[in-house]
Order: sequence, then C-alpha cells, then structure tokens
Amino acid sequence: MKQTAVVILNWNGRQHLEQFLPSVVEHTPAAAEIVVADNGSTDDSVAFLREHYPTIRIITLQKNYGFAEGYNRALEQVDAEYFVLLNSDVEVTAGWLEPLVATLTNNRSVAAVAPKLRSYGYRDRFEYAGAAGGYIDFLGYPFCRGRILSTVEQDHGQYDTARDVFWASGAAFCCRADLFRLLSGFDADFFAHMEEIDLCWRMQLAGFRIMVEPRSVVYHLGGGTLPNESPQKLYLNYRNNLSMLFKCAPTWQRIVVAVARPVCDMLSAALYFLRGNTTLGKAILRAYRDFLDAHGELNKKRQMIRSARKAESRQIYSGSIVLRYALGRKTFDDMMK
Repeated sequence: MKQTAVVILNWNGRQHLEQFLPSVVEHTPAAAEIVVADNGSTDDSVAFLREHYPTIRIITLQKNYGFAEGYNRALEQVDAEYFVLLNSDVEVTAGWLEPLVATLTNNRSVAAVAPKLRSYGYRDRFEYAGAAGGYIDFLGYPFCRGRILSTVEQDHGQYDTARDVFWASGAAFCCRADLFRLLSGFDADFFAHMEEIDLCWRMQLAGFRIMVEPRSVVYHLGGGTLPNESPQKLYLNYRNNLSMLFKCAPTWQRIVVAVARPVCDMLSAALYFLRGNTTLGKAILRAYRDFLDAHGELNKKRQMIRSARKAESRQIYSGSIVLRYALGRKTFDDMMK
C-alpha cells in the first residue's frame, strides 16, 4: 500500500490533462501514486493518457457520476493511507505534497488539509475556490481567508500561517483514507459543489480538525467544468448548501437559518429576475423545491450524523458575511475584527 495517492477526477478534460498533468508528474515524489479516474469522458482523454503517460494508472468509470460519487467510486479502487484529490485544472509547484502529508502524519487529530490556492490566471492573487482556507458563516455562506463573496485578495503573505479552518477546497484536498471511508466519503446526492464542505463538517462532528498548510502552494484555473454564471452551478450550490445545513447544523443554528436564509435567497432570486437573468432566478427556486422534496431522506441522514457526533465545529463564523460585506468589510482580516 502506498502512503499517498494523488487522484485526479477527469471528465472531458483532455486539454486540462495536457496542460496541467506535467506539473503533477514533475513535482510529485516518486513514492506517491498518481491516478487519473475518468468519469465517463466522451473526448479522447483516456487515449491521450495511454499514449503520453503509460505509467499512470487509469480508473475508468462507465458514466459521469459527478464529482461526489465519481470520487467515491474511484477511491474504492485506490489503496493508500492518504488521498489527495486534485482537480485536473491545477498546477502544482515544487514541494507541494510534502507539507500536506507531514501535517497528517504529525497531527493525528487532523482529518484533512488544504494547500494555499492561488489563481492560475492572476498568479499573485488567491483563487476563489479555496484561497488560504475555507469557512462558513452562521447562515451557511462559504468564504475564505483571502476571498469574501466576490472580492478576492492579492496574496502578499498575510495568510501564510498554518491554522485550523472549517473546510478544505475540493480542488486540492488531502485527507485520511480510513476516515474518508468510515464517513462514506462524499454525499453522492450532491453530484457536485459543496460536497467537500459537507464532508469537512462531518469530519469535525466526528471529532477531527481541518487545516490549511500555506507552505504548500498550487495554482487553480477554476471553472473548468461549469462556468461561474451557469444556472446548473448556481442550482447545485444553493441546493447542496441547504442540504448540508439541514444535515449537520445544531438545532439552534437550523432554527435561525430556517427563518433568515429563505429571505436572503429569495431576495437574490428576485434580483436576478429584475436584471433579466431569469434562468439564474429559476435555478434558486428549483434548488429550494428539490431541497424541500428531499426532506425525508435528508432527515434520515441528519439523524445518523447528529446521533454519532463527538464534537461541534469551532470554526463557524458567528456573524453574517453578507451583512458585514455590505458594511464595507471586504477582506478576511476586516471580517474578523
């Protein structure tokens, strides 16, 4: 069994593999296994890998299962102590893997650790999807050290300390394989988006910590599968966020969320309609409809998760980032004041 397996989930990403896989091969220690799990691609991704990277192991899935179930199925076939889930549009740097592995090896209470994510296109800036570690506020809205809502900061070393966070980005996610399996991995019903935040919350409820290790630096292109203004992406983010809160949040938080979130989200939907973006407004309404339709199944999951909990997360921001952002606090440091 390898200590570490770097697993890249690919779906019609031949161009990303050609562009970014060389950095992974160059900067990943030989002792770690590199695996590409193909999620039912219809392009020439697999043929490209077999021709140009014959030593890389390929796992072929029969269809596109999405990020969540795709990784679940792929990782069932990987034998390692630590999993590193890496997006196909990530460029890694020299020495990127060692600090992540060392964090897990030296801290048995840490379940998952993330590197610092910088933007591939604007290399002196953080990357939206994870920056220097992720959090959520009391209403469930995600934010990062280095990114509050739409404001992304320049990286000038202000967040270069390793610390506990609420979530590690799925773009580059290093975790304990045994715990991933114990918790049944990602929630397959999510399909894509928010599944890593949901898993990190469940890891914390199981008594573990999540960390960011900024000595490890990777560059993420982002938006490789669904563009930022995609109605499907918006739908999945809203539906999965509500599902995550329903499953994982303590009762007192759920009560506040049940009152405040519909007001905030319906205002967002109304703004989309007023601006003529009807498909995005409808995506939010559809997310609420499907969330409510799944109430029974979500309640079963909640009972299992909450009854087995050993701790509560200490990393949930007690305020509202939306309110504070509107008041002018648009950086992480300002938000924490």
